[in-house]
Amino acid sequence: MPTNRSLWQDKPGEPGIIRESPYPSNLQDSELIVKVHAWAMNPCDSMLQDHSLPFITYPVILGEDIAGTVSAVGRLAALKFSIGDRITGIALGAVSKRPAHSGFQEHLILDHTMACKIPATLSFAAAAVFPLCITTTAFALFSQTYLGLPFPTTRPTSTGKSLLVWSGASAVGSNAMQLASAAGFAVVTTCSPRNFAYVRGLGAVAAFDYNSPSVIEDVVAELDKGVCAGIYHAAGDTLATTCQVAHRSRQTLFVASTHPVKEGDAPEGVEARMTFGTGGVGMFAEVGPATFGGFLAEALEMGVYKVAPPPEVVGTRGLEGVQVALDVLKKGVSARKVVVVVE
Repeated sequence: MPTNRSLWQDKPGEPGIIRESPYPSNLQDSELIVKVHAWAMNPCDSMLQDHSLPFITYPVILGEDIAGTVSAVGRLAALKFSIGDRITGIALGAVSKRPAHSGFQEHLILDHTMACKIPATLSFAAAAVFPLCITTTAFALFSQTYLGLPFPTTRPTSTGKSLLVWSGASAVGSNAMQLASAAGFAVVTTCSPRNFAYVRGLGAVAAFDYNSPSVIEDVVAELDKGVCAGIYHAAGDTLATTCQVAHRSRQTLFVASTHPVKEGDAPEGVEARMTFGTGGVGMFAEVGPATFGGFLAEALEMGVYKVAPPPEVVGTRGLEGVQVALDVLKKGVSARKVVVVVE
C-alpha cells in the first residue's frame, strides 16, 4: 500500500505542516480514491490558514481543488469511473470533518458526483482550476434558492436576457461568465481595464471599469436596455456597490453573492443573499447537471469551455509547494489561479 502525506493546519496563523497520513481506506460505494497530480489554491484556503471560522475544527487538512488519476473505485462509482481515469474534482473534507476527503494530500477520497473525467489534451494543472469555482458559481446561478437560471448546454440558445457578473476577471467570475453564456445569457461584467480583452474572450458582451466613478450608472444603463435576469457578485469587497446597481435599475434584480451580506449593503427593496452552505455533497445535487454531472465533462471534451483563469504554476513541486502557493495567493493575483503540480 502506498504511503500518504498530508498538509495539516494545526491552528490558524501559522504555516501548514506536512505529515504522513493513513492511506485512504473504508471506501464507500459512491467514492473514489484519487492520486493527486495537481492542487489549485483558493482564497478560502489562505483565509482559513490565517483565521478560524466556527464550522472548521483544527487541526484540519485544507484544500478543495484537485486533479489526478483514479486508483480505486466503489461499486456505484464504477458505473462512471475506472482505475486510471484522469479526473478533476472537489474535496469537501475540511467542511465535513473527514480528513481522508480533504484536498492537500497525495491520496484522497472523493465522492463520484463531485468529479468528472478530463480529456487527454488537458493538463492536470489546467484541470485543477475548475472544481470549487464552477461548483460555487453553479450554486449561485442555477439553484432555485438563488438565481434559478436554466442549465447551461454545449449548444446554447439565447434567452434574450442579460446577466451581470461583478468582478468577471476573478476565478469565480471567469467561470460564471462561461456558465451564464452557455445558459443563453448575454453577460455584462466589471473588471479593471487591463482585463477587458480577457473577459470578452470568456463571453462578456460588455465590460466596465469597476473603479470608474460612473460605474453604477454605466452598468445600470446597459442592463436597462433590455431584460436582466439578475446579478452575481463573484468577488471583491464591493457588495454595497453591486447592490446599488440593483437599487437604481428600473428592474427588480436579485443579487447572489460570494461575500457575506452585511448590514447596510443592500438598500431597501433589494434582496441580496450569500451563496453559502456546509451541507457537504448533498447540497450540490440540485446543480450537478451544470457541473460534474453533465455539462463540464462534455464541454471540456468538445473544447468549448476554457481553462479560466489560467494556472500560475509555482516552482516548488509536490506537497511542499502548497505553502509556497498559498503565500503567493496572499500577495494577490489577477486573472490567474495559483497551482502546484506533483512532477
